[in-house]
Amino acid sequence: MLSESRQIQLWAVLFATLALIAIASNLGPSVTDLGIARLTGTPAPQDIDAVLMRFSLLPRLAMAPLCGAALGMAGALFQQVLRNPLASPSTLGVEAGSGLAIALAILFLPALLGWSRDLVSLAGAVFASGIVFFLSRKFAFRPIAVVLSGLIVGFYLSALSSTFILLNDYQLSGMFIWGSGSLSQQDWRPFRDLLPRVAICALAAGLLVRPMTALQLDETARGLGLRIAAIRAAGLGIAVALTAFTVSAVGVIGFLGLAAPAIARAVGARSFRSRLFLASLVGACLLTATDQSLQMLSKVAGMFLPAGAVTAVLGAPVLFLLIRKLPVSPGAATGAAVLSLARRPLVRVLGPVCILLLCLFLIATFIGRDESGHWVLDLGASLDPLLVWRLPRSIAAAAAGALLSIAGVILQRLLRNPMASPEVLGVNAGAGMGLLVVLLCVTAPGHFALTSGAAIGALTALGLLIFSIRKSSLSGNRALMAGVALATFLFALLSVVTATGDPRALLLLTWMAGSTYTADMTSAAILMGVTLVILPGLPLLARQIDLLSVGSDLARAAGARVERIQLIALTLAGLLTAVSSLGIGALSFIGLIAPQIARHAGLQRCFPQIAGAAMIGASLMVAADFLGRTIYFPWQLPAGLLSALIGGPILMIVLLCKKKA
Repeated sequence: MLSESRQIQLWAVLFATLALIAIASNLGPSVTDLGIARLTGTPAPQDIDAVLMRFSLLPRLAMAPLCGAALGMAGALFQQVLRNPLASPSTLGVEAGSGLAIALAILFLPALLGWSRDLVSLAGAVFASGIVFFLSRKFAFRPIAVVLSGLIVGFYLSALSSTFILLNDYQLSGMFIWGSGSLSQQDWRPFRDLLPRVAICALAAGLLVRPMTALQLDETARGLGLRIAAIRAAGLGIAVALTAFTVSAVGVIGFLGLAAPAIARAVGARSFRSRLFLASLVGACLLTATDQSLQMLSKVAGMFLPAGAVTAVLGAPVLFLLIRKLPVSPGAATGAAVLSLARRPLVRVLGPVCILLLCLFLIATFIGRDESGHWVLDLGASLDPLLVWRLPRSIAAAAAGALLSIAGVILQRLLRNPMASPEVLGVNAGAGMGLLVVLLCVTAPGHFALTSGAAIGALTALGLLIFSIRKSSLSGNRALMAGVALATFLFALLSVVTATGDPRALLLLTWMAGSTYTADMTSAAILMGVTLVILPGLPLLARQIDLLSVGSDLARAAGARVERIQLIALTLAGLLTAVSSLGIGALSFIGLIAPQIARHAGLQRCFPQIAGAAMIGASLMVAADFLGRTIYFPWQLPAGLLSALIGGPILMIVLLCKKKA
């Protein structure tokens, strides 16, 4: 058996070798043709090849490992301080905060970017992380609470950034590429600016290795005289700074912050010192190899693809295969019991929500804007021609929101983790891949073909997830890690395909944002029909899922067929996700937000939570669809995007106001 240090050395050599092979394959022929003299001397303006190599390709080569190492180091710091393998710049909303800050500066205060782009990015990162820790402080910064708060804040800030981009596409057109991570360089200045910042942060992280390792001792560390709060604050500050500086330089390359430390842990880096080193190396090598491969692809196919998205496409499968090497966390430590709250009767919660849904439906049906943009109440003859547009959209939005919320409750209950949802676990992205295959392979596909493709894609994604976590009894951090890796891979793959410019693939951009533009009575009838069909069986399924909440062994002792219940419930969740995704896209986050609001409202048992989440999800989607077609008249905004903007603050307020049981 190899020692840990020997194991780390072998893996380090392997990763470095892969990166060097990619560099030699891409730049080797060009360097040989140019010669050392043309590279080291000042190139003549007419020597295009030497100028391109000196001021574009070589700075890009230097920037890739620097940014990859910074993100890997940031992820390792976040995971060590928070003691959670799911913590990363993306899951904690730090990258989303930096992106939003830069977008706002471009729109309203562009002079700030000229003064210091890094400080703008850092301010956004600090703001986002501050909200996350403010929300999770009530639950004593437990790992599940911190990451759940981070996901909510990240989703909300990302949706806000996307909204600003849609409303100001001319000014923020470059944010599409920047948001996926672009390593393209025009000179050495960005590298020279970023290098000292990363070096200072790396030095500070190195000085904190020993005290941060001692943090694992808890009370013993406090007895040794360590200032635990100060050490954690310093570690978080370094991680936030590394993320902000990297985002400012090259955009959002978020997957590395999660994948690099996880890969380091999976290949045997047990101590924090070795994880910090290997995570930095993995991040540097993975981003470098990806970027060099992309440059070779662009030479052959003339195709530009964002480095951040392709890094996720290549890195996510590696993480997915290594998931089973990660330690299995007990379900109780990550399940709903961690954040259990006071219970309330179903009628006290469901009654007001039903009234709210009815009012929203009436508003969406009878209120709109005329040709001049004035608000009007449409009745009688003026309403008749509008019903064919408004009614199907409201019905489709309500049904899709309810279905996705039900799927979210089922997944959270089965995985015993409140962070589980169709969006987070990649089920929505799987539906998108199935939809893409149908669009590319079938001429003029109808509703049946689209629904079948989405269902097959969602069930395939769910099957891959179950296969990867089957030994962990559908619980623990391994389930979430596998789901995040799968979702990242599929969403990145969708982004890469849409970046090719194929008109059929570009249809997915509207779908991913959650648009109800094309809803008609046929699609609305399908969604409503599925909702009505599953309603009678939900109480029985909920009782079976409640039996599993005591644990698989006790459930078997009580006579429950655990595997059969899990298979039926997960299949139903996949089908509901596929059907609802056709109506509201992949990025609505209703499957995460609505079950959380229902549970924090006091609906603790499975069926009450399903009923409450369905009504809440339907209400959010009807409100989002109405605002999407009226608030920016005559332009329309995607309902799925607005649902995140509406539901995110509601859930944050609920988290702040609710008291623990």
